[in-house]
Amino acid sequence: MYKILANTIFLGKDVHFLPECHSTNDNALHLVRLGKAKEGSVVICNQQTKGRGQRGNVWESEPGQNLTFSLVLSPGFVDISEQFYLNMAVSNSIRKLLGDYLPHLEVKWPNDLIVPGYGKIGGILIENTFSGKEWEYSIVGVGININQLHFGTSHAASLHSITGSRFDLKELFRLLVKQMELGYIQLKKGKFDEIKSEYIHYLYRRDDWASYLAEGEQFSGKIVGITTEGKLEMKLTNGENVAFGMKEVTFL
Repeated sequence: MYKILANTIFLGKDVHFLPECHSTNDNALHLVRLGKAKEGSVVICNQQTKGRGQRGNVWESEPGQNLTFSLVLSPGFVDISEQFYLNMAVSNSIRKLLGDYLPHLEVKWPNDLIVPGYGKIGGILIENTFSGKEWEYSIVGVGININQLHFGTSHAASLHSITGSRFDLKELFRLLVKQMELGYIQLKKGKFDEIKSEYIHYLYRRDDWASYLAEGEQFSGKIVGITTEGKLEMKLTNGENVAFGMKEVTFL
C-alpha cells in the first residue's frame, strides 16, 4: 500500500492506490471530475492493464514490478502557448533522480526515458484540460520499468535489467515524487531558461546525425534544440533548419 508522502510540500498528500486499473491517467481524470482529487493528488496502480503512451502506444508492464502513477497539477501560471515547459520540467525531474542509478540516461523527445544501447525504461504522458484560454489542470502520467526483466520487445529495459539490482518501489516512488515537486516549483518560479537548457543538454541524439521519417520520406538530420511550443528543431544535410511537431517525425 502506498501511503501519504511525508517528504513533500503538496504532492502526494492525497494518494489513491489501486491494485489494478486500465489507466492511472483515466482514473485521475475521473476523480478530478468527481471533485475527489485536486492539485497534488496521486493515483498509483499496482497493475495497469491499458496504460497509454505517446502516439497511442500501449505501455507494457508486469504487475508489481514497475511504477505506474499519475499526478494532478494545476499549472495555470504557465501560458498555454508554453505548455511544453511542463513536459520538460517533469522529464528533467525524473531523469535527474533516475540518473543517480543510470548515469547515461537521456530524454528522447518528447517524453521518453532511454539508455542508449539498452532501450527505453520509461515514458511520460501529460494530458491537459483547458477552458477557453484558461488552463484547468494537467494529468501527468508516469510509467517506469523498475524490476521487470522480460519484455515483448527488444527496445525496452528496466533499472534492474541494466544495473543488476532490485529496487524498493515504495522508496523510489517517494524519491521520484519529491524530485518532481522540486521541478514543478522551479517551473512555478519561472525558471524557464534553466528548464529548457537542462532538457536540451540530456536530449537523446542531440548534435548527432541520424535517420528519421517525415511525410513518408526518410532523411538524415541533427537535433539542435526545442522551440517554445515544444517542436523538435533539426538541421538537415542541406543546411536547412526545420521544426517538427509531435506527430510529424519518427525516429528510425
